[in-house]
Amino acid sequence: MSIMSHRARVMPWRTLRFNESVCNPYNADFDGDEMNLHVPQTQEARTEALMLMGVENNLCTPKNGEILVASTQDFLTSSFLITRKDTFYDRAAFSLLCSYMGDGMDHIDLPTPTIIKPIELWTGKQLFSVLVRPNAQMRVFLNFTVLEKNYSKSSETMCPNDGFVYFRNSELLSGQLGKATLGNGNKDGLFSVLLRDYNTHAATTCMNRLAKLSARWIGNHGFSIGIDDVQPGYLLNKQKKARIDEGYDACDELIQSFNNGNLKLQPGCDAAQTLEAEITGVLNKIRETTAKVCMEELHWRNSPLIMSQCGSKGSPINISQMIACVGQQSVGGRRAPNGFIDRSLPHFPRKSKMPAAKGFVANSFYTGLTATEFFFHTMGGREGLVDTAVKTADTGYMSRRLIKALEDLSIHYDDTVRSASGGVVQFLYGDDGMDPAKMEGKSGVPLNLERLYLKVKATCPARAQGSLSPSEVFKIVEEKLARHDAASAGGCSDAFKKSLLDFMCTKMKDFCRTKSALQLDEEYIENANPNILVKVAANIFGITSQQLQVFLDICTSRYDSKRIEAGMAIGAVGAQSIGEPGTQMTLKTFHFAGVASMNVTLGVPRIKEIINGAKKISTPIITAILECHSDVKSARIVKGCVEKTTLGEVAKSMKIVMTSRQASIVITLDMEGIHALHLKISAYSVKQSILQHSKIKSMMKHHSIEVLDDRKLRILPSDSDKRKLQFELHTLRATLPNVIVKGIPTVERAVINKEGEKYNLLVEGTDMRAVMGTPGVDGCQTKSNNIIEVKETLGIEAARKCIISEIQYTMASHGMSIDIRHMMLLADLMTYKGEVLGITRFGIQKMKESVLMLASFEKTADHLFNASFNGRDDKIEGVSECIIMGIPMQIGTGILKVKQSVKQELKLNYGLDPIIS
Repeated sequence: MSIMSHRARVMPWRTLRFNESVCNPYNADFDGDEMNLHVPQTQEARTEALMLMGVENNLCTPKNGEILVASTQDFLTSSFLITRKDTFYDRAAFSLLCSYMGDGMDHIDLPTPTIIKPIELWTGKQLFSVLVRPNAQMRVFLNFTVLEKNYSKSSETMCPNDGFVYFRNSELLSGQLGKATLGNGNKDGLFSVLLRDYNTHAATTCMNRLAKLSARWIGNHGFSIGIDDVQPGYLLNKQKKARIDEGYDACDELIQSFNNGNLKLQPGCDAAQTLEAEITGVLNKIRETTAKVCMEELHWRNSPLIMSQCGSKGSPINISQMIACVGQQSVGGRRAPNGFIDRSLPHFPRKSKMPAAKGFVANSFYTGLTATEFFFHTMGGREGLVDTAVKTADTGYMSRRLIKALEDLSIHYDDTVRSASGGVVQFLYGDDGMDPAKMEGKSGVPLNLERLYLKVKATCPARAQGSLSPSEVFKIVEEKLARHDAASAGGCSDAFKKSLLDFMCTKMKDFCRTKSALQLDEEYIENANPNILVKVAANIFGITSQQLQVFLDICTSRYDSKRIEAGMAIGAVGAQSIGEPGTQMTLKTFHFAGVASMNVTLGVPRIKEIINGAKKISTPIITAILECHSDVKSARIVKGCVEKTTLGEVAKSMKIVMTSRQASIVITLDMEGIHALHLKISAYSVKQSILQHSKIKSMMKHHSIEVLDDRKLRILPSDSDKRKLQFELHTLRATLPNVIVKGIPTVERAVINKEGEKYNLLVEGTDMRAVMGTPGVDGCQTKSNNIIEVKETLGIEAARKCIISEIQYTMASHGMSIDIRHMMLLADLMTYKGEVLGITRFGIQKMKESVLMLASFEKTADHLFNASFNGRDDKIEGVSECIIMGIPMQIGTGILKVKQSVKQELKLNYGLDPIIS
């Protein structure tokens, strides 16, 4: 079956055929995959399948608007090799390659050859110009720029690695094409631009042409990988040895300074933790540096190198592991743990901290691993397998809960997002009513203004018109926006207006700078040849009234076309978009939030905590922004106020003193230590703290605490029973070290963290209110990752914001981008009842009224029994209920109700009143 066309055809040999570009959305690999064909039974079902499920209509993912169906593997490799700077073809070869693109029936206009004498030669880049626009009748003008993987930051178009891809009016001017241009996951690539600027048909025909060309070209050209591709040369071996020796020496130095006790501690870590963090850093760097050496030393014809550069498969790390060094093996995010007493394996000395003893593999897969290295490598591999097995069940259940909670949310004709029973969850979807599948740019904005501007400048030349002054530009822009607001339903969102005005502002600044740089003042223009200079400046940075008009027309019409349609089952899409990346996450990842010792739960466990609305989370952290953030001393003072300090930490001694007259406990404070830590503690404040301690309070009925001087206190026990005196003194002395004399009791510790030039405080623990109220902390900017606590401290709106930012942070830590509108919807659903409802059987019970829906989720018998006992009714409005009852659901295409007009005919009924039939 040709997936790109909508017709299922029986082909010779194999019945189902599959274009490689379409593997990604089907998650298909060719290791024995099977497929089922479902045949729609009615015209209505056929139409829906065609319009809603046709591949052409699903080139983009609604998760974040990235293109999903695009070139992969061989297609990328051949495109990369064809567009090399030194690839030339004569007329015969070029014409043959042009005929490879189609079925030989298409009309193709050959471009002008690049080299005319002594023989006509065309470049591989010109082949791509033909591929995008085969003949002059085709009105496809592509204008965009992309930075490829091998782009070096020296200068744009003159990139020495040819990594700057520039299409102007469908001509490829520079750049070697790879994954960034042709692959999926990029919103600024070739197919994305074709789809946005033209239509799905333009994108799919181009993909088909590329698929045919690549498959045929690589078949003739040949591309294979063998053992000689991973054989390191003499120079590479020498460099690798040098890198590894450097790393080992650095580790030895660290271990030496640790043993001598003069290792510089990292914030919030003890010596052992600091040593681990430092050594791990050094060893991980070895793998990166050897990877860099490989990329530089290998021949450009090396197959793994080509695949890695163009992005078709593999990475520099894979190449490095095959050729140079496998690197550090990790178990549970740390170096290999001890399996025997004080050592990982019996082959190593006790308490050895050297790289080899803790799982560093210095060999490559080419040279082969030693027995101990192999064992550590299998430890790492086993963890990966267990992780995958556990994760599948976890994320599967999580996705199911998300779907069940969000399934009945859809967009209505008044732009609101409502549940099946009509409860409003959002007044305007995502605050702007835009469709996530149609968003552009990294941050999910409706339009990529920079690219549209480039396109308008290229397709609409300035000619003789003069460029507008900045004041004229802003006047025209504001008039256009005002007209657009009045004309179309709802106009534009404020965010879009602001982005458009800001964009024009930067363009005008560039124009003014150019003008002054070229000294284009009036006097100079009069004396020189005015036409040339004005044209130069206008063409580079200025904009004519015609260009501006075209640009604004495109912006407003495009903006309107990106609105989300009513009926869209946005809940199900949102649940999918959050659940699906969960399957790609590693289960237990701990991320160092700028501080080596401070772990933050991430990955699947963190997402689960967020959507469960967990009251207790595993790593609660409050980020306190300081009022005086440039001074480390003030940060230490605030830290002293926040961090819990016990009497045992600040007391020099606690002695039981017995004389003939009385027995007492004398506490001596370590005032030097207290001053060094900037703690405001005196004997008087300690007395108050002791009296407030719950255990001592009950024992202290008759006790008296005397303050002898600034640093000394004496505690006298009660005189009630002399026989219990010794016991009482020792009990008291055991309890005293735990008395909290400073700080917030619920805070475990606080770590000073430096971000750029600013210091802030990472507080491990709870009680956000107390941290916000601490002198020196800027309460308005203090954040916590504990959603329930944020709700109790700052209210439900803050909790909603917290849910959004926490999901976003977790996803970003794993390198995943999800449109913020999905997270907003989830956060709104969890908070729209006025409390934070987790997506669990208890939360969903409070969100949903329908008995059948709850019964289809969990505890089926209980729900049905209670409903029948209490005589509850179900209106059958939601998705689950409609499926159970076999009724069309009121969502998506079912939101429409078609009414038939009946002609009213009057018939006389034997002189009685007329009856309307």
